[in-house]
Amino acid sequence: MTGIPGQTGSIVFRNMDLPALFHHTDAIAIARQREAIGSTRRQLLFLVLGATAAALPTSVKVGDSVQLGGVLAALAYAGVLLLGYRASRHSAKSHWQLNRSAAEFIKSMCWRYSVHGAPFATAGSESDELFITRLDEGLRELTKVGWEDPRTGRTSTVSSELITPPMRQLRAQSFSMRKETYIRDRLIEQRNWYHRSAENSRRATRLWSFSIGLLTLVALFFSLLHTFSLVDSIEVAGVTGVLSTAAASCLAWSEIRRHQPLIAAHSLVKEDLAAMHTAMESSVTAAQWPSAVYETERIVSPQHTDWLARHRS
Repeated sequence: MTGIPGQTGSIVFRNMDLPALFHHTDAIAIARQREAIGSTRRQLLFLVLGATAAALPTSVKVGDSVQLGGVLAALAYAGVLLLGYRASRHSAKSHWQLNRSAAEFIKSMCWRYSVHGAPFATAGSESDELFITRLDEGLRELTKVGWEDPRTGRTSTVSSELITPPMRQLRAQSFSMRKETYIRDRLIEQRNWYHRSAENSRRATRLWSFSIGLLTLVALFFSLLHTFSLVDSIEVAGVTGVLSTAAASCLAWSEIRRHQPLIAAHSLVKEDLAAMHTAMESSVTAAQWPSAVYETERIVSPQHTDWLARHRS
């Protein structure tokens, strides 16, 4: 364990103490997330570049008859189609979400086992067997919707050990030690993560809202100039087309990243974790501890966050 006891006898339990299956799944989720987000970002950028190229003056030519703007626009739109085709073939977004769900499920189950959370409150080998059974059952459900279990491959390098020595070490500690470690390294860590995420989403929302508003305002200005015949209609059409495409891309990016619904969802989760923290520190007894851990893990589950995001948006 990173858990060399400190000066006060406390134990530190970190992600590195989780089984190899978690680390493998987490790494795939991160890689697929980057791939999916990067593909979408490039598609939106190419759409803006295509509109910009199409708006170039017709006098800009390559040779006598080929218009440079048309060539660049065609290349940009072809790039959008190619990226869309690759995204549909790789299914990066689906693999990202499935592996993230699997990684968070493994992490949650490991924490529940390590600190005697329900249903692993009883001592002895029964909890070990129950942990492996429940973990395999949950992961089997994910394979039904497309998750690829890395342990099933013939050349799999993922260790089959699901209960690591640090997990056993933490599980063997006294109630007060397990409680202190869980509150500090799991509950508070998650509450801080949700706080940072909500703040990042607020900043992003302000940025993209300002960008959309500014682009729309400039497009409105050029439209008014055209209304009163103060500028050439062809030039205005090109400029407003670029501005509209850029504004639409900003709006699409903001919606894809789900900044607005995640602000509300993550703020609510943070509040629930703060209330659970207070209860664990003040009123939760050893008998109530397994249920309290189970409830905390339910609160931080991706499924709960997604449900809040859908119903608070």
